[in-house]
Amino acid sequence: MARSCGLDFGTSNSTLGIVAAGHPELLALEGDSVTIPSALFFSFETDATYFGRAALAEYVTGADGRMMRALKSVLGSALIGDATRIKKRLVPFMEILGLFIGEMKQRAETGLDAEISDVVVGRPVHFVDDDDKADAEAQKQLETAVRSQGFRHVSFQFEPIAAAMDYERTIDNEQLALVVDLGGGTSDFTVIRVSPQRAKAAERADDILATAGVHVGGTDFDRLLSLAKVMPMLGYRSETADGKRILPVAPYYDLATWHRINRLYNAKSLAELVETRNEAAHPERVEKMVEIVRHREGHRLGAAVEETKIALTDAETAEFRFTGEAVDLATEIARAELTAALEDAVGRILTTISATLDQAGIGAGQVDTLIMTGGSTLVPAIVAALRAMFPDAVMVRTDVLGSVGLGLAMTAARRFGP
Repeated sequence: MARSCGLDFGTSNSTLGIVAAGHPELLALEGDSVTIPSALFFSFETDATYFGRAALAEYVTGADGRMMRALKSVLGSALIGDATRIKKRLVPFMEILGLFIGEMKQRAETGLDAEISDVVVGRPVHFVDDDDKADAEAQKQLETAVRSQGFRHVSFQFEPIAAAMDYERTIDNEQLALVVDLGGGTSDFTVIRVSPQRAKAAERADDILATAGVHVGGTDFDRLLSLAKVMPMLGYRSETADGKRILPVAPYYDLATWHRINRLYNAKSLAELVETRNEAAHPERVEKMVEIVRHREGHRLGAAVEETKIALTDAETAEFRFTGEAVDLATEIARAELTAALEDAVGRILTTISATLDQAGIGAGQVDTLIMTGGSTLVPAIVAALRAMFPDAVMVRTDVLGSVGLGLAMTAARRFGP
């Protein structure tokens, strides 16, 4: 018998959930884990395609191939029409999106021993900021990728609303909640009334007072930390030898941005970097950049930045360390430096929250509960800013990587049946 499911295709991690015996649950997609990193590795040595943790592990071994990560970030952008070279073939990004989603579907169906035909897909409030046309196009692109994998019925739900539905299962009174959903690529906010009674309704439009979002997320935090503390070791913002201008910044931006790293892996980009090195005031720094690109170690560098960011959740200082084929980098980073690097991004998040409250016609003091979901809600700068803005609200952490998938599964069961 065909089943319905909720699909949370995330920038960093993805989940797929169903409702069984009246209760939502996430399906194991990689071993016993219900989350799978949104990553693929095309091996040039074996012609195999690896997904999730297996993709990351294969890449870290130094195997020859092409790494793809943070694919959701290309939706609605000019990059969606691009392709990446896999040996002799140019593979469009849309095809790669479908390949990853199809792998999730196949693994879930194997575990269930049943077909999954209907799906509710999570989406951010805004794929693209301040551009309704591009935002609608991004959803259309994602729907096309999902339908290409054999789903017959496809609908969408805002990710923060799904998170609220998951939290609502745990309470016994009515609350006015603000959902703070900080994912890998976007930050979304929803003011919603939640209660055991309201949870029984099939549609929740009347309970949603406001919703808004901004295209800032965990991968942006990685990029900002990298530009502030790591890229300067490779020559970022340094001058030419004659002191007349700053070196080109675009390659550093690409290397610090997950979904743009592969744009550097071609002969033209490498030749331009070599030319930059030859005219740099500090050629030894740029030479390190050249070698990282030459050995295609950009994603490994990004992973080292991400690990340091995560370490600063619990520590006041952490060591950034990268060991490549030809380059070793190390520096100590303080949590205060991460906070400084994220200042503008956190400001954009707080501005969007204020706009959400204004749209709902309420003040911060009227919010009973902050429902925190998404891995980026663990960043200390975010926690401190929210505590300052909502001193009287109860801060509740849901399953930061699973709550959206559970809420989407509940929505699917109500729309299509379990």
